[in-house]
Amino acid sequence: MNHQARAQELFQQGYNCSQSVFAAFSDDLGLDFETALKLTSSLGGGMARLREVCGAVTAMFLAAGMKYGYSDPKDGKAKAEHYTLIQNLAKQFEKENGSLLCRDLLGLTQKRDSPVPEEGEGGTHHAGPCAGCVACAARMLDDLFENGRPKM
Repeated sequence: MNHQARAQELFQQGYNCSQSVFAAFSDDLGLDFETALKLTSSLGGGMARLREVCGAVTAMFLAAGMKYGYSDPKDGKAKAEHYTLIQNLAKQFEKENGSLLCRDLLGLTQKRDSPVPEEGEGGTHHAGPCAGCVACAARMLDDLFENGRPKM
C-alpha cells in the first residue's frame, strides 16, 4: 500500500493532517479506521488549531509508538531507545520542512488560532505546506516501518 498517497487522499477528503497520516497506517497498526480517526481528531492544526506541534508530526510519533514503543515504565533502556527514535524522526522532519511547529510551517505570526476551522480546511486550506507535511510524515513512517529506522 502506498501510505503517502493514502494520507494525501485522506487530507484532500477533509480529514485533518494528523488524522490523514495516522489513519493511512491504521491497518498496519492493528486499529480500525474510525478509532484511528477519533484518536487523532484533537491533533489537527497543531493540536486543535493551537498551532503548536504539527499534527502530521504528532501522528507520526503516535504511529512510531504503536509500532516500536515501550510499555514497561521501569525499562529505562527501552524508553531511551524509543525517545532517541522519536527525536531522530523530529530532526529529519525539521530538516526537511524547517520546523516542527504548525504556526512556523504556515508562516503565522500569532500563536493561537480560532478553534473554528475555516471553510474548506483540511483539503484546501493551507494545502501547500500542510499537504507537503502530511506526505513527508507518511513517507518517513513508510521508511521507518520498512527499514526499522529513519533515514538521517
